[in-house]
Amino acid sequence: MSDPTRDIHALAAELGFADCGICDAAPSNYTDALHDWLEAGKHGDMTWLTNHVDKRLDPTALLPGARSIICVADRLPAAPTELTSDPPLGRIARYAQVSDYHKVMKKRLFQLADALRDQHPDERFKVCVDTAPLLEREHAQRAGLGWVGKHTLTLSQSLGSHIMLGEIVTTLALPADPPATDRCGSCTRCIDACPTDAITPRSVDATRCISYLTIEHRSPIAPEFHEAIGDWLYGCDICQDVCPYVAKAPPPPVPPRGYERHRANLPIAEVLDWDEDARRQAFTRSAMKRAKLDMIKRNALIVAGNHLRQHDHPHLRERVERIATNPDESPMVRETAKIVLATRV
Repeated sequence: MSDPTRDIHALAAELGFADCGICDAAPSNYTDALHDWLEAGKHGDMTWLTNHVDKRLDPTALLPGARSIICVADRLPAAPTELTSDPPLGRIARYAQVSDYHKVMKKRLFQLADALRDQHPDERFKVCVDTAPLLEREHAQRAGLGWVGKHTLTLSQSLGSHIMLGEIVTTLALPADPPATDRCGSCTRCIDACPTDAITPRSVDATRCISYLTIEHRSPIAPEFHEAIGDWLYGCDICQDVCPYVAKAPPPPVPPRGYERHRANLPIAEVLDWDEDARRQAFTRSAMKRAKLDMIKRNALIVAGNHLRQHDHPHLRERVERIATNPDESPMVRETAKIVLATRV
């Protein structure tokens, strides 16, 4: 008689997932913590996090009758991130340096779900990748993929934290895998390294996080954060890259089929000249399309200002000056250019 858990692990590996685990579809242990975090406004502009809180806290509210959750992980390869000062480049977070993982993972998760549906036609299977109201990191820990580190990201002893998560919530009852053990110990490197002091142990104030500010925040970024953003154009990997488990992880393998290599950075002057067509073309099949034109130009202006504080780059300075007075630019972009000129250049 076949072992369903072993068979699911084998099929997940065949589909190219770096890891797979199964846990019960149990309610969250962090109900009070989530409510407190939301009430404190630490989710910032991410108002969707206040929707369907009941489903986030209980998978059976997301899928009535849910009994198990199959959790999978993709490990993305390292990408070159060396920057030069001429031309000045804006850095991109590692997950956005390849094709949009939401689409790549979901396609293979549907394949896994379809195979299980063929074997268990009376059961239901719901595929989730990031956008579903599910506390995926908690379930990943329960399923043995990794623990929730002090930076709030899933941290695997063998894979590090540069992993992407996906799930299948199902009414099928499956034996659970052993949960992951928290191995952060007394280490505080991620907390100490955060340039905006956004991290407290296992909690992040999104309104101070560089990833949030450059990806999710839709308004001008407060000048107090400009210098800390440094050369990060989209996202931030600092809290992950200082982690000992990331450093100890073996070299990443070739990613599963569907991932294409995109750029690890973008020339700031090029981004400042973009129109909507240029942005759309640059972000085709990329998770970076989440950043609208005025957001990515806002980010580029901040990176330009940080560059100009240390390097003489007349052409870049002229671009910033033109943007500050260009009526065709959005108010947020013009305002950011003016702040950069007043405080950084």
